[in-house]
Amino acid sequence: MTTTPTAPPTAGTISARDWRAPAAACTTVLLWASAFVSIRSAGEAYSPGALALGRLLAGTLVLGAICLVRREGLPSRAAWPGIIGSGLLWFGLYMVVLNWGEQEVDAGTAAMVVNIGPILIALLGARLLGEGLPRRLLVGMGVSFAGAAVVGLSMSGHGRSSVLGVLLCLLAAVAYAGGVVSQKPALRHGTALQVTTFGCLIGTVACLPFSGVLVSEAADAPLSATLNMVYLGVFPTALAFTTWAYALARTTAGRMGATTYAVPALVVLMAWLLLDEVPALLTIGGGLLCLAGVAVSRRRPQTGLKPSNPARPVEGSRHDAEREQADRP
Repeated sequence: MTTTPTAPPTAGTISARDWRAPAAACTTVLLWASAFVSIRSAGEAYSPGALALGRLLAGTLVLGAICLVRREGLPSRAAWPGIIGSGLLWFGLYMVVLNWGEQEVDAGTAAMVVNIGPILIALLGARLLGEGLPRRLLVGMGVSFAGAAVVGLSMSGHGRSSVLGVLLCLLAAVAYAGGVVSQKPALRHGTALQVTTFGCLIGTVACLPFSGVLVSEAADAPLSATLNMVYLGVFPTALAFTTWAYALARTTAGRMGATTYAVPALVVLMAWLLLDEVPALLTIGGGLLCLAGVAVSRRRPQTGLKPSNPARPVEGSRHDAEREQADRP
């Protein structure tokens, strides 16, 4: 059974629903920030591949159950290239190499390298999806990246670093960007839940070679580490990736990528509140820069609020580029 995705909101209805996409994006950012706290616990007992597989298994089970209850069915054939691409790159490769990379470099170095991902998303979105590079997005991403670099520098020096670790984090950033850009076209042919569920399933299948390691490590792992791994699968994966897809279907890949620059600031705050890790003033300043950049990049030009054709979708690749002509450099 194949279900037809709900049509994207039109200019005449976007004002009544405008809060949903930002709320979904905020949910994603909050849960992804919380993932860093859980990874610290789970990563002490599970190797990178086993942790990725355990997380994806939990996420796939939850998403699959929701799909059955909602009778979502299969996405259309046109959605599958994007689902497969995002499943292999983002759900599979990204999670494994990021877990591995963070074992080889300190948190600050990892944060700085991985945060080139949103920049790559904007560039690939402009090249492959025709989204354009509006001035506000470029300025906001520049401010946020500077903030992420400040946060990274303030956290550096508290762990080991290696060339391998830097390369792994770079590969993670590329896989993240490629996965997002692959997922965007799929959302035109499938619902957010469908695209997320089957992308997660494909990532799980790609990580099955780590099954033996997962079983072996789960037998010796403390309960807290296993619970954190399950949490990663249910909330930062199943829920957060679905809310991400919902928001991505209603805006450009570049804007959504820029939104994730809020994650380092929230991680600093959560580590302060939950782990009693008091951040340095430099770290706080970098976090505020990240948030300021996100605010700038997400702000829309006033000229884009009244499109000439009310039947034209408000969001989506080339339509966003056309609406933002007045805002380009």
